[in-house]
Amino acid sequence: MRFSYIDQYQGCLSQSALCHLLDVTDRGYRAWRGRPISQRQRDDLVLLAHIREHHRLSLESYGRPRMTEELKDAGLEVGHRRVGRFMRDNGITVARTQKYKATTDSAHTLNIAPNVLDRKFEARGPNEKCPLGTSLRDTLSGNRRVTSPIFGQVRVGSIWP
Repeated sequence: MRFSYIDQYQGCLSQSALCHLLDVTDRGYRAWRGRPISQRQRDDLVLLAHIREHHRLSLESYGRPRMTEELKDAGLEVGHRRVGRFMRDNGITVARTQKYKATTDSAHTLNIAPNVLDRKFEARGPNEKCPLGTSLRDTLSGNRRVTSPIFGQVRVGSIWP
């Protein structure tokens, strides 16, 4: 990790200054640069190529569990955590499709009850606004039966419709 940091930021400071800051030797850094990639890194590159190929073939619909099964079927010994890490680190995500069909008609203006309260629920006193959508004026005018948008025809003053 230190050597890759030196390799990345070598333009800002000199190589010997970065080695001194990170407490490594120049010789160790040069040995690291001349070393070929390890077997694990080669296996990782092969695995990443397989993941990208299977992801493309599945039309980006395979997540970690199905991808792991596909790789095992292809003859690769790999675990789901490793596959998940590779997919996450390389930005390989599932393209979600819509799982449902919208069946609600959004243009249903005919069956909507009138908005009597207009989202103003505060009242100056008791019995000023009725929760059924009618005001106190209906009861004072002598109308003992009121049509509620929720319960239909109700008797004013009753506890339950």
